[in-house]
Amino acid sequence: MLFFDAGLLAPGLAALAWLGRQGTRAVAAVVIIGVSVPALGVVKPLLPASVFLLLVLTFLRVDPRAIHARLARPGLVIAASIWVMLAQPVLLIGLYWLVGFKHQSPVLYLALLLQAASIPMMSSPAIAAIMGLDAALVLTALVGCTLLIALSAPMFVRVFADGAISLSPVDLGLTLFAMLAGAALIANIIRRLAGTDFIARRRAELDGLSVLLLLVFCCALMHDVAARSLADPLLAIGLFALAFGVGIAMLALTVMVFSPAGWRDAFALGLMTSQRNTGLMLAAAGSVLPDLVWFYYAMAQFPIYFAPFLLDPLARRINSRV
Repeated sequence: MLFFDAGLLAPGLAALAWLGRQGTRAVAAVVIIGVSVPALGVVKPLLPASVFLLLVLTFLRVDPRAIHARLARPGLVIAASIWVMLAQPVLLIGLYWLVGFKHQSPVLYLALLLQAASIPMMSSPAIAAIMGLDAALVLTALVGCTLLIALSAPMFVRVFADGAISLSPVDLGLTLFAMLAGAALIANIIRRLAGTDFIARRRAELDGLSVLLLLVFCCALMHDVAARSLADPLLAIGLFALAFGVGIAMLALTVMVFSPAGWRDAFALGLMTSQRNTGLMLAAAGSVLPDLVWFYYAMAQFPIYFAPFLLDPLARRINSRV
């Protein structure tokens, strides 16, 4: 058994616990800090590490028995993975084509296409846990999505992007698998050393640490948003509105599709699918992507971080009925 709450560590742990108890308010605050304090962009080199550590914390936060229960009856997980990575992208890309994005703004169409084809954010299980939703469902569905993206994302790019960019399915698949497997292994080692009871008692501290890692991620991606918005406010407002609209559409569509499985599961999956990991696409093809794509993806972080706060009352109401 490990003991970390003695001596000088006690004030730090108390601060983490307080931060963790702020829940969705703290998640919303990180995006404001990331935009308001551009100097924090110096943490950009820490972005990959922050994503990996968020995964470790999620595996720690989720009861292994809940994961095993989901895997023992994998129907919902399989359906969610197919919906998130195949069915919903087809619907969204078709809608973008119908409304004329492809011809009126090819660059914005490319940004929306890549967003639709992206895997959910690696931090989505952590956000689900902070909201009191079923993080085990989100985590197992994320694994399913990871198994599909190596085929689905390059396919969508090849079919719909007219050769604008190319993605390596091998690189995508290996990178994501290594992150998930490595995080699961480290979390399992920590759980064995610390003990399940100890981790359960430190739930608030783990949530607080997740918030700090989300802050690192947000500052790394959004440090120049304020300057770019001031340079072209109309474009910024338009991209902001578009990002919120796309996020709401993704969430609402998923909730409607999975409502027969229960509102709590449907809401958790809806939140997950609306939080697309556009950062992965930037990492895979960022050097050839136009500046507008980068700006849109930065603006798309606002609905990701604000949605948990705005939807928290609904999540509480759904959780209370379970």
